[in-house]
Amino acid sequence: MTEGYKGIWVFVEQRKGKAAPISWELHGIGADLSKTLGVELCSVVIGDNVSHLCDESFSYGAVRTYLVDDQIFRDYRTEPYYRTICNLVNKYKPEILLFGSTGMGKDLSGAVAAELRTGITEGCTELSIGDNRRLLMTRPTYGGNIMATIITDKTMPQIASVRQRAVPMPEKDISHKGDVIKEAVAIREEEIGVKVLEVIDSSKETGGSIDITNAEIIIGGGRGVGVAETFQSLQELADELGGKVATSRAAVEDGLAPMNIWVGQSGITVRPKVYFACGISGAIQHLAGMRDSDVIIAINYDRQAPIFEVSTYGIEGDCTQVIPAMTAYIRELKAKKSA
Repeated sequence: MTEGYKGIWVFVEQRKGKAAPISWELHGIGADLSKTLGVELCSVVIGDNVSHLCDESFSYGAVRTYLVDDQIFRDYRTEPYYRTICNLVNKYKPEILLFGSTGMGKDLSGAVAAELRTGITEGCTELSIGDNRRLLMTRPTYGGNIMATIITDKTMPQIASVRQRAVPMPEKDISHKGDVIKEAVAIREEEIGVKVLEVIDSSKETGGSIDITNAEIIIGGGRGVGVAETFQSLQELADELGGKVATSRAAVEDGLAPMNIWVGQSGITVRPKVYFACGISGAIQHLAGMRDSDVIIAINYDRQAPIFEVSTYGIEGDCTQVIPAMTAYIRELKAKKSA
């Protein structure tokens, strides 16, 4: 069941020819794993008019790309995508297959694992190589209270989906080239039970979606912020700095903020240039989701709060007073600069 499998593959997730950033993040961790194993890093590009993504994949470290380019893949549908990947895996036999832990990635990786009758670990935050070339897949479990390391012991390929921003983006080198292996489509449109009638951009429907994963400045609010109204002041500061608002698990549980901006082990992992931790105590669950921020600015009235131990700068004070004062000061600086 495991003999003859060799190499690491990364699935390049794309929509309308534009790759998701997680695809290139996976190239970084994939390159590290390939060096440890002494194998090649390859990518899989599937879509319609997406050959340009092969060169981009090479620039992030892949040495070979398996390209399946056809109109049948214009819009994402589970069946043609998973069948195509399974055909490629059965033909070339990679030992490790990596996906992004996104809506598409979760859907596709699960279908591929089920068809290939192999294991999968979803939502990983760390990957490494253990004994007997086994992929060690680490992810939070039990509500983020512990970290579990999982292996696929008896089947191949070993499949993992990785959270966005959980691993750093590799350096891009446009001089790096590789080989493109073009594969024919073995699926006909009439064989697919699902048809796409219309694609609706939900961000346009709602006036803009909330995506904090790639924000360079994040204003994080925790239970110490106090009341829901204070989160509005966090948004005002974020607007002035061109950032986005995030929250801790405790604040979500208290009903102070929505779950879709929850940063932590069981929430979203972020790597901004600046992270403001406002009223956040610094529980290990939250730190796991933001500790790799370039600069951490903590604001908390409790000088013993653990957040100060990991912060670059710390302000001991009440968020309800400090945040509005910071926002007013930034506005004043902007006014002077424009004048």
